[in-house]
Amino acid sequence: MAAPYILVLYYSRAGATAEMARQVARGVELVSGMSARLRTVPAVSTVVECTEPDVPDDGPLYCDMDDLRDCAGLALGSPTRFGNMAAPLKYFVDQSSALWLSGAMIDKPACVFTSTSSLHGGQESTLLSMMLPLLHHGMIIAGLPYSEEGLMTTQSGGTPYGASHWAGDDNSRALSKTEAALCRALGQRIASLAVAQ
Repeated sequence: MAAPYILVLYYSRAGATAEMARQVARGVELVSGMSARLRTVPAVSTVVECTEPDVPDDGPLYCDMDDLRDCAGLALGSPTRFGNMAAPLKYFVDQSSALWLSGAMIDKPACVFTSTSSLHGGQESTLLSMMLPLLHHGMIIAGLPYSEEGLMTTQSGGTPYGASHWAGDDNSRALSKTEAALCRALGQRIASLAVAQ
């Protein structure tokens, strides 16, 4: 039997969400008996003839339904698109009906994270909207408790609904120390919940 893992599944265009995913994975790896599996999804093209290669040029592999089905827990990350998750990630999640029908995701812990260009660009609405399909799958949603000091001191990202990052209007702002710490705390929390099941 394969070792248990938390699937850290994300889409990233400018790199901020990818860095958040790496920080979440670092938090997962702090929990004994649990590993992190980083996966991404291809971009969605409006040109139907355009296809992505089966393996990305760089970075993590593309996720498949087996990665999702076999995970012990899920951390789902996306940049904000008008207060919602990005279309490529939603497209992937929309294809998970067979897992929903089989009940494969029921009672697995899940969390969400996001990055925005503007400080008030929909971090919380994106996180909440990302939870909706996970709730339909019967997953147990975990956020960040206020025992995480960064939630009270952050000057940019970080919410009780999940980790967040303010990337700036040109997406050049690196994760602050607090944002990175909250990402790691979220990964550690979801892994701890998975181990406890």
